[in-house]
Amino acid sequence: MNRDEKEGGFISHLTELRKRLIHSFIFLIIFFVACYFFAEYLYGFLVEPYANAVKNDGSDRRLIFTALQETFLTYLKVSFFTAFFVTCPFILMQIWKFIAPGLYKHEKTAILPYLILTPILFFLGGMLVYYLIMPLAIKFFLSFESSGLSTNLPIQLEAKVNEYLSLVMKLIFAFGISFQLPVVLSLLARVGVVDSDFLKKRRKYVVVIIFAAAALLTPPDPVTQIGLAIPLLILYELSILSVKFIENKKLKDSDA
Repeated sequence: MNRDEKEGGFISHLTELRKRLIHSFIFLIIFFVACYFFAEYLYGFLVEPYANAVKNDGSDRRLIFTALQETFLTYLKVSFFTAFFVTCPFILMQIWKFIAPGLYKHEKTAILPYLILTPILFFLGGMLVYYLIMPLAIKFFLSFESSGLSTNLPIQLEAKVNEYLSLVMKLIFAFGISFQLPVVLSLLARVGVVDSDFLKKRRKYVVVIIFAAAALLTPPDPVTQIGLAIPLLILYELSILSVKFIENKKLKDSDA
């Protein structure tokens, strides 16, 4: 292959990549615009854990905003967050269509499950936050309210619209990204960077790292930190089993 053919192939790859990125961007913008029309309902869905946690406490709860533009910007964030969440599988599909023609059949078979598993694990992490961690965390924070008998004045939560959304989004992204641990370790095992024995021997260090990461990725409260650390420890153990399965499969293929 001469120099002109190499340059032509490189340019065609860049053109193909640009086309995939443009398609992904257009798809994201379309969903963003569509989501904005339902932003109030989407925000209501995200607020539901808070509403359920406080509905029977006898207080007249509300969410407030202290800047004129705060609610508008919050709805934009909700719309983009939802649009990105929905379009992630489409973006991954575009990435797959770009890299698949250059892969051998066995490489396609090896990578495709991870592209499918990545959004599923992210979705599971988000569900864990929404249905379990957020209700527990809200009740934990509300336990610090005071009627004023010992503090002279009542201490009551007046949650801000933007701050509540930021907390929910931060937790969903933290859990969603952290739940990619089995994917990352399995890919590292496939390229020979780690093996099951290595992961087993480093288990005690990983426990410390996981709790440190949970402390950095979540608010400074024990509920969300433990709520992230425990699933990650379980996923780490499952990753060891997955890596062991990959090793056994490689051994079988080499013996065949």
